[in-house]
Amino acid sequence: MTRRTTTTVNVGGVHIGSQAPVVVQSMTKVPTTDVARCVRQINRLVEAGCGLVRVAVPRRADTQALAKIVARVNVPLIADIHFSADRAVEAIEAGAAKIRLNPGNVKSRDDLHRIIDSARAHRVAVRIGVNEASIRDLSRAAVPPAQRTALMLKEMRQYVRIFEKRRFDPLVLSAKSSDTPRTIEVNRAIAEAFAYPIHLGLTHAGLPDDARIPSAVALGTLLAEGIGDTIRVSAAGDPVVETKIAVEILMSLGLLARRQVELVVCPTCARSEIDIVSLARKVKKAVAGIDKPLRIAVMGCIVNGPGEAADADLAVCAGKGKGFLYRHGRRIATVPEDRIIAELLRELAGL
Repeated sequence: MTRRTTTTVNVGGVHIGSQAPVVVQSMTKVPTTDVARCVRQINRLVEAGCGLVRVAVPRRADTQALAKIVARVNVPLIADIHFSADRAVEAIEAGAAKIRLNPGNVKSRDDLHRIIDSARAHRVAVRIGVNEASIRDLSRAAVPPAQRTALMLKEMRQYVRIFEKRRFDPLVLSAKSSDTPRTIEVNRAIAEAFAYPIHLGLTHAGLPDDARIPSAVALGTLLAEGIGDTIRVSAAGDPVVETKIAVEILMSLGLLARRQVELVVCPTCARSEIDIVSLARKVKKAVAGIDKPLRIAVMGCIVNGPGEAADADLAVCAGKGKGFLYRHGRRIATVPEDRIIAELLRELAGL
């Protein structure tokens, strides 16, 4: 797929834009002042696939802690700023590689200029964030849903203009909603209006199981259209879970190299003569610790089985009481049902 052409923004050595891979990011969910816990969570997020991690700094104590955290991690950190110009400047001076800012929440134009000047002096990038729920328009309660995209785009234009007049351009833009269609709509509009990189996400997608589908639909639709340069899945709970969802979205679109086994399983039907679901679960458990970009197919009949086997590194087409094993589309063995897992693992060891 063709990515939309954007400028490139350097965030502590991580590049965001169409000339770089789409970057996964997440946010810590423990108190920033608890430096040890925060560092542990950041390290887990990096291991799960994050290229950037955001940290909330609502108090002076948090920006002081941020400086200690920056010194102990190997990933660029983003400071999440609301309302306080002082916190923004402190975070920049503490070593944040980027700040997330809703300019509408900053008290005065002078304060906003102070943030911009500090970011420029320290070569720190800025994400301009506009959320549907926090648009600063006195009449917003009366604005019908159909007009909210236009309102968010108007706000974004006003904010970008402030930065551009200050000759500051290491910008990433973000417009979020909890509504999936509106998230798609507003990001299409922003992609049309600006050449800056875009951060994609829903404001809050729910618990992890509830977040998967709306996140995949919103982010997947936009990414498939070439829109989006960094993404975050916002799900309640452990941020590692939301990171894994984001990674899965990118891998499904071919925007991120697969790092682990991909399991393809037929949906089963009346042609199946074996419990495919049970077999697939056993295969999934057996290969859980394998960190290789392999494709394994578990199929229940000869209709789709050979075709899937041709595309897989290793496949089993199961019949009554037995399984036909394929490697790279070539049948290599016929084994009893109770030997399928053992033979699969033996063949995997040779791949």
